[in-house]
Amino acid sequence: MMKALSIYLMMILLAVSGCDNEKVVDETSLPPLATEFIEAHYPDATIARVVRDRDDLLKSYDVILDNQVELEFDRLGECYSVDAPGNERIPDSVVPLKVLEYVKTNYPDEVITEWEKSKTTQEVKLSNRKELIFNLSGTFLRIDD
Repeated sequence: MMKALSIYLMMILLAVSGCDNEKVVDETSLPPLATEFIEAHYPDATIARVVRDRDDLLKSYDVILDNQVELEFDRLGECYSVDAPGNERIPDSVVPLKVLEYVKTNYPDEVITEWEKSKTTQEVKLSNRKELIFNLSGTFLRIDD
């Protein structure tokens, strides 16, 4: 009985993990909007790797540039995550203006090293490791330490 149960659980685990489908693809597989984003904000970088991720029928793209910046795009090519290596600054042009102004006013000695947008909020990580949470329109909500 116990052996049958463990085999059954293993099969369920394999079936569930089988739903995640990551595949390295050519950069020409990126939606045009994603390519335009990279060209606009990282004109001196080249694409080192593109991974298409299919999870529960949702497709997204993880892009690593030759400067080690990591970008994530949805299936349409909208960027929802930018992560610079180490404590490097991401381009101001990536960050929504209202969020950028808040950071420059309240944390003038810090730079933004990450930006991420979800369905309801956006978050930036600063060079001092503080994480600031904003709503989608850029209104500051809280600090996430």
